[in-house]
Amino acid sequence: MGKVRVFSHPEVQIGFHPDAGASFHLSHLPGYLGTLEYLALMGDNLNGAEMVACCLATHYSLNADQRLGRMNTDDPSIIETSLSQYGDLVYPDRRIFIHNFSVLFSQNILVLAQIEVIDKCFSHDTVEEIIHALEIEAADSHDEWCAMTLEGLMEASPLSLKVTLRSVSRFHTLDQCLTREYRISLRGISEEVSKDFCEGVWAQLVDKDFAPKWDPPSLEEVTKEMVDFCVSPLISEPELELPTASQEPSA
Repeated sequence: MGKVRVFSHPEVQIGFHPDAGASFHLSHLPGYLGTLEYLALMGDNLNGAEMVACCLATHYSLNADQRLGRMNTDDPSIIETSLSQYGDLVYPDRRIFIHNFSVLFSQNILVLAQIEVIDKCFSHDTVEEIIHALEIEAADSHDEWCAMTLEGLMEASPLSLKVTLRSVSRFHTLDQCLTREYRISLRGISEEVSKDFCEGVWAQLVDKDFAPKWDPPSLEEVTKEMVDFCVSPLISEPELELPTASQEPSA
C-alpha cells in the first residue's frame, strides 16, 4: 500500500523553519518527548496512521468514504455520530496501534516502526546531542533508518536546525509562538544572519541540484548569538500585532 502524505514540515531543508503556528502545535504534542523534535527537524512525511501514533490526530480509518471529507459542521455531536458509523475507526492504545500498523504496512510506515528510537534519540536539548545519540544508536543497531536520519540532518541548514529546535521549545502560548515565528521569518528573508533561505529555495526550485551551500556550513559554526538574534525582538521592523481582544479566553 502506498503512503499518502498528509502532514509534513520540511522547512529546514530549504533553510527556513516550521511556521504558520507549527511551533505551537508541535510543542504541545502529548506523548513521548522526542516526537516533536523529530517532526520539526526532519520534516518527515506522515500519513493518517502515523499522525495518530504521533498524537497529531485522534481518528484514522482505512476505508472511510468521502462523506467525512464533505462534512461542513463544527457541531461535536454530529461529528461524533458520523465517526461512530465507521467500524474501522480507531481510538488506539498507542503501543498496540504502533505494533499492529507497523506489521500491517511494514516498511511503508517507518515513523511508526521507529517511534521509540525517535523518542530516545531526539529528546535532547541540542542538535549536537541528537546527532550524537543517533550515531550511537546507528553503531549499536546497524539500522539503516538511523543512517538515513543522520544523512537527512546533515543535509539540512545548520542554522535552521538550531533555530528550529529553539523555536519548538515547550510551554509557550500561541501568541508567543506566532510572534517568535514572525521574527525568525523576517530575519531569514532579510538575510541579516544568513542567506540560507534564499540558497535553499534556489537549490531546490531553480538549480534543482538539491545541493545548497549553507552559511554557516556546520553546526559548530552556528553560534548561540546567531540563534538568539533570530528569535530576539525586532529592531527595524514592527512586531507582529495579534487580535488578542477577539481571541477566546484561555481555560
